[in-house]
Amino acid sequence: MGYVPLGAVFGFLFVQAGGSGWLALASSLLIYAGAAQFMMVPMLAAGLPISAIVLATLVLNLRHVFYGLSLLNTLPASRWRRWYCIFALTDETYSVLTALPARERAPRMALISALNQGWWVLGTALGAVLGAQAQVGLAGLDFVLAALFAVLAVEQWRARRDAVPIWIAAAAYAAGCILMPSQALAIAIALSLLATALRPARPATAPGAAHD
Repeated sequence: MGYVPLGAVFGFLFVQAGGSGWLALASSLLIYAGAAQFMMVPMLAAGLPISAIVLATLVLNLRHVFYGLSLLNTLPASRWRRWYCIFALTDETYSVLTALPARERAPRMALISALNQGWWVLGTALGAVLGAQAQVGLAGLDFVLAALFAVLAVEQWRARRDAVPIWIAAAAYAAGCILMPSQALAIAIALSLLATALRPARPATAPGAAHD
C-alpha cells in the first residue's frame, strides 16, 4: 500500500506539470515504471522528444533484466500470467516475491504483481484528481519512498536471516561517498554487485526454510 502515496505524488506532479489526468492514469496502466514515470515528468515538461524519454527509461530499468533472470524458474506456467509478471516486475514486487519461499512464488506472483499495480494506479488517480483541483504542498512526501524501501529491507532480513547484504550495501555506499560523492549511488551498486559475485555461496537450507 506504500504505492498509494507514491502514485499520488506522481499523478499530482504530472497534472501540475500540465499533463492531462487521463494520460497520467494511462501511463500507470501501460508503462508502470515507477521511477521512470517520475523521471519523464520534467522531460515531458521540457519538450524533449519521445525517443529521448524511451532511451532514458531503458537505461534506468535495465536492472529489471537481472531481477527477471533470478525469477525465471518460478514464473507462472500460464502464458498470459507469465507475460504480465514480466511487464509488472518492479523493485518492490521483486522484494516481496523473493521474501517468499520459492515454492510459493509461482502461484502468488501474478496476484502480487496485480495488487501492486492496482495500488499504484489508484494512487495515480487520486493524485491526478487532487492536482487538478487544489494546490497542495508536497513537502515531506518524498520520504514515503525511503520509508517503503526501509520496510522492504527489514522484511528481506526477516525472511532470509542474513544481515551480510545489508552491511555490504552500507559499506559500499560509505565507500561511494568517500570516493566520489556525486556518483555515490552508482559506485555503491557496482561495489555491491562485485561483493555479491565474490561472496561464497551459502550452505543449502533444510526443506521448508524461508529462503532458497
